Amino acid sequence: MCRSDLLLLDEPTNHLDLEAVYWLEEWLRAYPGTLIVISHDRDFLDRVVTHIAHIEQQRVKLYTGSYSDFELARAEHLANQQAAHQKQQREIAHMRSFVTRFKAKATKARQAQSRIKALERMELIAPAHVDSPFHFDFFPPSRLATPLLDLDKASVGYYENKPLISNIKMRLAPGDRIGLLGPNGAGKSTLIKLIAGVLEPLSGKRKEGKEIRIGYFAQHQLEQLRPDDSPLKHIQRLNKLASEQECRNFLGGFGFHGDKALEPVAPFSGGEKARLVLAILVYQKPAVLLLDEPTNHLDLEMRLALTVALQDFEGALVVVSHDRHLLRTVTDDLWLVSNGQATVFDGDLDDYRQWLLNKDKPEKTAESSSAVNNKKQDRQLAAQQRQKLQPLRNTVKKAEQKMEKLNEALSSLEMQLADTALYTDANKDKLKDLLQQQADLKTQLEETEMQWFDASEQLEAAQAAEE
Repeated sequence: MCRSDLLLLDEPTNHLDLEAVYWLEEWLRAYPGTLIVISHDRDFLDRVVTHIAHIEQQRVKLYTGSYSDFELARAEHLANQQAAHQKQQREIAHMRSFVTRFKAKATKARQAQSRIKALERMELIAPAHVDSPFHFDFFPPSRLATPLLDLDKASVGYYENKPLISNIKMRLAPGDRIGLLGPNGAGKSTLIKLIAGVLEPLSGKRKEGKEIRIGYFAQHQLEQLRPDDSPLKHIQRLNKLASEQECRNFLGGFGFHGDKALEPVAPFSGGEKARLVLAILVYQKPAVLLLDEPTNHLDLEMRLALTVALQDFEGALVVVSHDRHLLRTVTDDLWLVSNGQATVFDGDLDDYRQWLLNKDKPEKTAESSSAVNNKKQDRQLAAQQRQKLQPLRNTVKKAEQKMEKLNEALSSLEMQLADTALYTDANKDKLKDLLQQQADLKTQLEETEMQWFDASEQLEAAQAAEE
């Protein structure tokens, strides 16, 4: 990273682990020169950039703000077109069903609340992606069993008597959604290979459910496509009874339209090859889906289509990704692979970031630990906890009252937006104003809910400490 006045970065986060991505974000935020970056990582863009240059139909349009701000501005633009608006409403209803369904079964766990927030964010951004060329769904798995796969005290590695990860206990059932965290080299991809059956356990047991199919996506599989064959031939090879039109319709959802479905794969870009590998996986109706960095080479539209499709996947999902948006929106549980172990991580991605910051700090000495635990300090800490209770109760109560008012205001706005007379040229400015009000209210509601969640957790912790 030599000194410069202008820095040009083309997909800088590809192949980086989350630790490196976090570091790069902070470095770029402090960079004093001009930065122009191409990235398909929306969280990265939101933290780093101040403008978005959107290239569409051979033109470049500059938007002020983060990537999230750009999506809202573009959604307003599309809403002024009646046909686009009607499609938007269908997309929003589809997204809203995900949010509602997940809320009904979510616990108060921090990771569950984090996923609810991410799904609600998807509902907000859906209108900006109604013209996406990618739309597909996962088929129901050909067979499901409980458990789908079981690892019992398994160890895995590449050399006998030198396991990379030991004593792995993991049971996958239909509906499980697991994200693997950990620095590069810790063994995330190795664990995926063990689950896939590519690697045999060095010790312990790996047991598959009867006649289940495992779908495994990894970067090396892009090179295993047959270079002289077309996307159509790759799909026809999987089902010789399927008609050509059925296969072409299926491939269309992955962006292979018209003659593109008949072209040889050899000159395809990395993104096109990744889409074809995903199409092949989806077509095979897996019961266990293993994704190792699936979003490398995929643009934002395809990433969103994959995220939406994964919401309805009925089997078990295990994913390794540095795409934080994907992890937030498709996983219910996080596992940490580190120091030769693979265990459930108690927290969300924000907690993981904090873990990365703290993991290399020296541990407290025996003297300091003893001092912290002496009775006098324990009594002082307990007294401080009790003093905190009342302000926290007040914060929780105020947040609940504010959420109620914001929800009422949103309901009122949505009733106004349901009026079809708004979507005419005469009411263009009024519609824009109402949409901006709606976006502002949703932002306020999101912030208030996070304040409520944080205050509630602090209150519960304080009460537990008092007991």
